[in-house]
Amino acid sequence: MSCPRSHTLTTLRLTNPCLNLSRLPWEEKEAAMSQGGAGERKAAKPQDQGWAWMVLLAAVVLQGMTLGFPPCIGIFFTDLQRDFQASNSETSWFPSIMVAVLHGGGPLCSILVKRFGCRFAVMLGGLLSGVGMVSSSFCRSISQLYITAGFITGLGSCFSFQAGVTALGYYFVRWRTLANAMASTGVSLGFTLWPLLSQYLLDEMGWRNTFLIFGGILLNCCVCGAIMRPVQLASGSLLQSPKPGEELRRRAEETQLSNGASSPHHELQKQSRRTACFRVLQKYLAFDIFCQNKGYQIYTIGVTWMMMGFALPHIYLVPYAIQNGVEERRAALLISVIGFINIFIRPFTGLLSGHKFFSGRRIYLFSLAVLLCGLSNFICVVSAEFSMLIIYCVILSIAMSGIGALTFQVLMDVVEMDRFSSALGLFTILESITLLIGPPLTGLLVDITNDFHYVFYNSSFFLISAALFMALTFCALEKKTKLKEASKVPVDNPSRCQYSEMPTESQPESQPPPAVVYITSI
Repeated sequence: MSCPRSHTLTTLRLTNPCLNLSRLPWEEKEAAMSQGGAGERKAAKPQDQGWAWMVLLAAVVLQGMTLGFPPCIGIFFTDLQRDFQASNSETSWFPSIMVAVLHGGGPLCSILVKRFGCRFAVMLGGLLSGVGMVSSSFCRSISQLYITAGFITGLGSCFSFQAGVTALGYYFVRWRTLANAMASTGVSLGFTLWPLLSQYLLDEMGWRNTFLIFGGILLNCCVCGAIMRPVQLASGSLLQSPKPGEELRRRAEETQLSNGASSPHHELQKQSRRTACFRVLQKYLAFDIFCQNKGYQIYTIGVTWMMMGFALPHIYLVPYAIQNGVEERRAALLISVIGFINIFIRPFTGLLSGHKFFSGRRIYLFSLAVLLCGLSNFICVVSAEFSMLIIYCVILSIAMSGIGALTFQVLMDVVEMDRFSSALGLFTILESITLLIGPPLTGLLVDITNDFHYVFYNSSFFLISAALFMALTFCALEKKTKLKEASKVPVDNPSRCQYSEMPTESQPESQPPPAVVYITSI
């Protein structure tokens, strides 16, 4: 059925050609929406198809060379202790710094992504990773290893990994859950191949030459970055783009603030530098999202607490097995078992979490995986035999599959995609703090007690408590939201909806009324 107002204007134009009627505001809005919709369809064309699958392949390799690399450091734990005459706590600082910087360099990565794009950030990260590992092969003290392999390689891995995740989120919309799960299989491949390669090279060449070869391997991140060419997003459509006057004015204000000049607004004249700093923090660290978005706040706190114990088995499992009489090659095989099972479980977890039943409930699936990961640590406490350790690795890998496949998908669920890079920066820098202090503190406890069982006690405590916190808090938040929605059901003026003859979906009060209101007002 045609709209009465459109029919009236059309009749006027046809019967009186000399009458020059300009577009009314609502006509301009409809035209802009139609053009914006066409632009959105055109801009979204590269997503979920074509080159997006090449980007997915590059993301798989990236995650294998970045996130999959730090767990193999445990294979060199005993050799580094012996060569540098270091304690468990001192040696554990090396992988802790690497993993902490890998996660905590998010703000710098956000700046690089926003200024230069994902491709540049990934290639710069590959260069830093390679240089760091090559330099570490010439270290003469454990403190030098902290800087080269710990900080430089960790920072390079951070740039490559986080920029790759961001690019993947832009290239996939409909299949984003599956794409994240498939990309996380790269971590599983890294878990499987890095320990086997590390043990072989360690036996043949020693740890110094092994680190030198690792530097050359990590340079391949630059090749993966070259594949991630920029994509035209739907956010650049006519409907969503800012007005030219507002854009020019905004850029002029940002230029003035960055140069230290005073703002044209009276309120910003006295605090221009403070305002500029606040804008930078808001843009790259997403503190505004952390304060306003309760879901993001709860999830960030829960994952930050979880990381206190999540990395402990990866660092201390091989030394624990060697101390209890397991051969070095078989001990290195334990990490490979975890990665091999992850290869098959992670895609299944991604498909399962993408089911419509789990829409809005992925946080509970994630909490269940964290809980299982914490409970599995008690197997190592019961027995240190190789057969029991294999069972432990199988259960741990299943739990890790859920954690790895859902970590960033849950973050994408609670944060809008246009702020994902900033939210990821704050998310990772907070968890990097606990990743940095967790293993050394546990290593200090092992040095004092000379008992590796405390590694698994600590890990279980942090993982189980984090799982219960996230599940219960999100459940309470969901109930609170439902109560608020239920309290808004009674309408103050029932006559407003008496003209509606068709059942429609409920809309929030903040949204504008439906188009029928324009018709009745005309």
